[in-house]
Amino acid sequence: MKIAPDLLELIVEHARREAPNECCGLIAIDGDEAVDVYEGVNTEASPFRFVIDSATLLKTTDIEDAGQRIGIYHSHTRSEPFPSQTDISQAANWPDAEWLIVGLAGEEPVVRSFTIDGPAVTEVGL
Repeated sequence: MKIAPDLLELIVEHARREAPNECCGLIAIDGDEAVDVYEGVNTEASPFRFVIDSATLLKTTDIEDAGQRIGIYHSHTRSEPFPSQTDISQAANWPDAEWLIVGLAGEEPVVRSFTIDGPAVTEVGL
């Protein structure tokens, strides 16, 4: 996925603001380019898992109606930005989504993106 620096910065800032809890939200992807970001609320308010609030999830209809793909972003505040087993399990509900993860465990944020198909995790370029 291609993502403009200003959109990526919105996601990273959201992750920093929500730490030590995970942040979460949606990305509208047109072709292979991110065109919008929708900040969500992690209803779990947890550093270990996230659940996107229902108001943000309603944006998926707008994204799909516009012919765009859905991206899901969240943060890992204590670990590398690689899908956890929980992320892999949740991906079954979003089979065509791209997963962007912001890692905050180090001094500087690290951002990586993945597709998840069953147990298969594939990193895709940003």
